[in-house]
Amino acid sequence: MSHPMQIVPPYLLQHLAEGTAPIAELARATLVADNGKRRAREAGVRPSLRAPAAQAATGPSREIFDAHHTEDLPGTSVRAEGAAPTGDPAADEAYDGFGATWKLYDEVYGRNSIDGAGMRLLGSVHYGEGYQNAFWDGTRMVFGDGDGVIFGRFTASLDVIGHELTHGVTEHTANLTYRNQSGALNESISDVFGVLVAQYAAGETAEAADWLVGAELLLPGVKGTALRNMLHPGTAYDDPRLGKDPQPADMSGYVKTTSDNGGVHYNSGIPNRAFALAATSLGGHAWEKAGQIWYDVLTGAEIAADCDFAAFAELTIDAAVARFGDGAEAAAVRQAWLTVGVTADAAGATPSGDEQVDPHAQLLLRRSGGFAGLTRERRRALADLDDEDRRAWNGLLAGETLPRLAAAAEPKPDAYCYGVVCPQADVDVELAESGLPAGVRRLFERFLGEHVS
Repeated sequence: MSHPMQIVPPYLLQHLAEGTAPIAELARATLVADNGKRRAREAGVRPSLRAPAAQAATGPSREIFDAHHTEDLPGTSVRAEGAAPTGDPAADEAYDGFGATWKLYDEVYGRNSIDGAGMRLLGSVHYGEGYQNAFWDGTRMVFGDGDGVIFGRFTASLDVIGHELTHGVTEHTANLTYRNQSGALNESISDVFGVLVAQYAAGETAEAADWLVGAELLLPGVKGTALRNMLHPGTAYDDPRLGKDPQPADMSGYVKTTSDNGGVHYNSGIPNRAFALAATSLGGHAWEKAGQIWYDVLTGAEIAADCDFAAFAELTIDAAVARFGDGAEAAAVRQAWLTVGVTADAAGATPSGDEQVDPHAQLLLRRSGGFAGLTRERRRALADLDDEDRRAWNGLLAGETLPRLAAAAEPKPDAYCYGVVCPQADVDVELAESGLPAGVRRLFERFLGEHVS
């Protein structure tokens, strides 16, 4: 990964930077520091962080440093593994948070630290002056103290600590590319296991959990509850200084942007909600079923570095079936991805709510190929279809299913292929018949007005 993983998204800091002093100056300084860390990391070499074997076998190997409000890392060592509390809340919160994160991975998933082999857990506190962030830089966690007006100290949130350390776990497993959908999955996985760290430490059930990320960071007077709300993306804050939480709750609001590494902090709300929905549907402790399914995918052989939402959804469904059978667990995961619009139902429609395409849009469907090389096509306005088919086509045209099917298309000799063209929806794709889900193929058959054998 080439980018330091920060808990506060750049769009939020940018909003603060456009506000009034002194918070604006601190936000600008934080953005400058973050960009500098990115460049330094791109050119840097990581040291070995493997713990001594004897210590790794019995528990975590932690060490906390004090940067003394400078940006010189790591700073002065203030608490090593087994030492007594320092009395400094930031140092002791970091130490305890590292322990809680190690405990979840060890006791629930049998993983020995970030790399699975006893990697040391290093952290630096009191980083910078009024630094409004915390980040994982590939070797350690670094915590700012906040600005004292919007943000308090970043060690105060256990799920934030779990979030950042999980970036390290992802780096040593799936190594998801930190851009676009794979980057949003990277962020989402850190949110998932960050909240699981906090829930596990509290012995909290999925139903009782608040599903908030960074609730302890916002100071009194801020109109918001947290940085992110996994169960209800887009509702975490609405404050004149912070702006309004921009996370979409489903694919109908998917943010296409070149900023924020392709919207990694925006669009992570979609898989976040899928996990929270699956976990609350299953009930009990989220780390036992939903968390285990997500962990199986993260550490499995099938996940690719450029994995997108649709591929990840399929992997979680497969993992649920492999571990628990094709029962309640798999059904909950399927429904969660369907609800957020990543996967389609039997008719190919995504449940994004309101129609996303102009009902007067013209849709052209063409079937060609076959042994005889014949072509049949039909053009119709969406408004001319019945309600069920119109909803199904809206789901396909506005969602990710058609691009995914097109990307996976492998033409077969003498087999049919389908062309779908809808200029108003910016859709022009070619699909191999062999790769079509049954529900999509039936939809195509009805549109053409015949049964396709």
